Amino acid sequence: MKQKMQRRGKPIEGCETLVPLLHFNEQGLMPTVIQDAKTKQVLTLCYLNQDALKKSLETGTVYLFRRSQNRLMQKGETSGHIQLIKEVLMDCEGQSLVLLVTQHVAACHAGYFTCYFRRLGRNGKVVTVGRRVFDPATIYRTT
Repeated sequence: MKQKMQRRGKPIEGCETLVPLLHFNEQGLMPTVIQDAKTKQVLTLCYLNQDALKKSLETGTVYLFRRSQNRLMQKGETSGHIQLIKEVLMDCEGQSLVLLVTQHVAACHAGYFTCYFRRLGRNGKVVTVGRRVFDPATIYRTT
């Protein structure tokens, strides 16, 4: 029997305290590193506007601003591979965030747990160091 994916986390309190301390860029965006709460592995880098940050904190799941589509979206809304927020960190100048999350399945649309699945080797070649955890063709079908 297939388990139903949890779509919401626990709300994170403090939005009204956090937002005034932040400095969004000229486009109204905040670079945000998403990191696995348990392993501390960096999963991806995304951008949040104030609406995405507020929605993320209200729901306890990561929402981001998709620059290519000019819209707010839940991370994992197509795949079901959502991210539950465990902790919110901000840098010393309020110009970027780190969200520590529990990742369901994978963060990368290419099928890897992290978007950082390649490394520049000592020989100058790029090598894949991660392993695929799902087949993107089965999740992101184009009709």
